[in-house]
Amino acid sequence: MGFGHNNVLHGNHFRKDWQRRVRTWFDQPGRKLRRRTARKAKATALGVRPLTLLRPAVRAQTVRYNRKVREGRGFTLAELKEAGIGKKDARGVGIVVDHRRRNLSEEGKLVNVERLKAYKERLIVFPRNAKKPKKGDSTGEALTTQTTRVTLPLPEAIPHEAPRKITDEEREFKAYRTLRDARANKRHEGVRKIREAKKAEEEANKKK
Repeated sequence: MGFGHNNVLHGNHFRKDWQRRVRTWFDQPGRKLRRRTARKAKATALGVRPLTLLRPAVRAQTVRYNRKVREGRGFTLAELKEAGIGKKDARGVGIVVDHRRRNLSEEGKLVNVERLKAYKERLIVFPRNAKKPKKGDSTGEALTTQTTRVTLPLPEAIPHEAPRKITDEEREFKAYRTLRDARANKRHEGVRKIREAKKAEEEANKKK
């Protein structure tokens, strides 16, 4: 290795004990086994309860990812009210509540209300005292039905439609023109209202 021109001589120190500073993962197989054993122990301790809590279906953030549907933090108070579930009773039956979340669309709210209703229909609440069941506890044949611990799957992000022929009305529809007209109507709405009110006032003064 030669040196050319009038450059600074580099001082590479190759005598460091680098083997002591290398990060290793030799415990990876053991950690995998330990996690699996912990999952089994948790499932045994839960009994017949679901392994995970019920969470709402929400859209991912930003325009880039909002096509994706994922699990949210918790259901809104409005969704619980429409599904007929109390906010204090929800956590007791495995439903997560997020009082800070707000519903920004009727479609998203309806999806989660349907999700809650489907969960409520499948829910079996075993009474602590079989002789004295409390309000909301399951009774009769419901206690002997087969239980499942699988949580409700998330709905489809984009419902697929079967192929069909384009109608004449759809063929004649001008999407760009419609959007421009709607935008213009919204922009000029205030001015038009003032103009109409002024015109009506002038006509009323003429009649007098």
